[in-house]
Amino acid sequence: QVQLVESGGGLVQPGGSLSLSCVASGNLFSNNPMAWHRQAPGKQRELVATISRGGYTNYADSVKGRFTISRDNTKNTAYLQMNSLKPEDTAVYYCYLKGSWGQGTQVTVSS
Repeated sequence: QVQLVESGGGLVQPGGSLSLSCVASGNLFSNNPMAWHRQAPGKQRELVATISRGGYTNYADSVKGRFTISRDNTKNTAYLQMNSLKPEDTAVYYCYLKGSWGQGTQVTVSS
């Protein structure tokens, strides 16, 4: 089973930016799609963005134009660049790969 470790969360003011990283163990990364999800307090976990093994991306409407998902198969790492952050982006962000979840990283957008 793959292990996923997210990093890069924190507190940022509205309009600011954060970059999240997700490092995967093992050899499943390069041959599988990756995804970022998030879960806000009192809400269900929701899909934020996906990226195929070849780099094709897809985004939730709520983050389209503000977030960018990318991957580096040589480093077994996926990224989520988040710009123009809003208070409603506050959540725990999780990466997902082939049935495995990371532990999550907290993103708080507040003035």
